[in-house]
Amino acid sequence: MPKVDGIEVLRKIKAEELTRKIPVVVLTSSKENPDIEKAYSLGANSYIVKPVDFDGFSKAIAELGFYWLLLNESPQ
Repeated sequence: MPKVDGIEVLRKIKAEELTRKIPVVVLTSSKENPDIEKAYSLGANSYIVKPVDFDGFSKAIAELGFYWLLLNESPQ
């Protein structure tokens, strides 16, 4: 994203009362533990490392959508 990174977007989303409860999935290429810890400490609900090949990426997104839309239970 130009001019702002995902961690800053996450920080802003979780800082606002209106958007704080929106589930945030971090989709990144970083497997670095400090990045993972930072995302969760700022309120990320999930951290997924993107597969590099298109088929793997497509499958991961489909499974992610299945989880959040059909399996996850959110408060009313």
